[in-house]
Amino acid sequence: MNRRLLIITGLSGSGKSTAARVLEDQGFFVVDNLPLVMLPDFMQRVGEGLNLDAGVAVVIDVRNRGFLTDYAEIFNQLKQDGYTLDILFFEAADSVLQRRYSETRRSHPLAGSETVQEGIERERQQLHLLRNSATKIIDSSNLNSRQLRDLILTYLGEKHQSLLIVSLESFGYRYGLPPAADLVFDVRFLPNPHYIDELRPLTGLNPKLREYVISQPACRDFRRYLDPLLGFLLPHYCAEGKSYLTVAIGCTGGRHRSVSIVEDLYRSFPEPDVVLRINHRDIDKG
Repeated sequence: MNRRLLIITGLSGSGKSTAARVLEDQGFFVVDNLPLVMLPDFMQRVGEGLNLDAGVAVVIDVRNRGFLTDYAEIFNQLKQDGYTLDILFFEAADSVLQRRYSETRRSHPLAGSETVQEGIERERQQLHLLRNSATKIIDSSNLNSRQLRDLILTYLGEKHQSLLIVSLESFGYRYGLPPAADLVFDVRFLPNPHYIDELRPLTGLNPKLREYVISQPACRDFRRYLDPLLGFLLPHYCAEGKSYLTVAIGCTGGRHRSVSIVEDLYRSFPEPDVVLRINHRDIDKG
């Protein structure tokens, strides 16, 4: 039996269920909400009865009585028994967690008769020490299910490498800045295709409009400065252990200039050793 044990834990609503499904698809034997005190005996029995290539993953969180008081002792026991123990801690911003609970209409396990926000704050406080001892912290605030899946698979396959997931996002300033953006570039200095009748109905996904934007001398100069900047920054982000980075390109409405540049940047990204994602936030607005 593979003696690798993944502990999936963290804040309620932060993506643990998605992680469990991903791991199950990868051949892990996955158990949700196993009483912590049973974990050492469970691992022994699994080892006696199953031959697992991937290993075992157990979802354990605040639903589990005694978890917060007993986890350190039990995890140490498992390590002494020869298991390779990884703790994947999932979290998200309070506003994102509140929205997820609102959309699913589920009750927060620690809220009781209080608000969801109060439950989130209490859970975050209770899990503070466990978070500090995590092998990997995954913030799912700005990840959809597919992006979260890719990030987990990257961790499983590239554990000893710092592989950066870069999200290229176009947006319109009239709709506000993307809250998850790490690097923001304003391209409203470029000629606006909105004022050209034949280009106005198009978006940056159209080759004709994209060629108009990219061929502007100011745009070529912008890329001449942007590419070396990204080439300099990304290895340093990787060295600091950053898992993902959002590069946001903004124009007025988020349909023409920003989309064109993001598409062009995606096709000729200056740093090859990253995983690229693309998102046009406001392309369908206006």
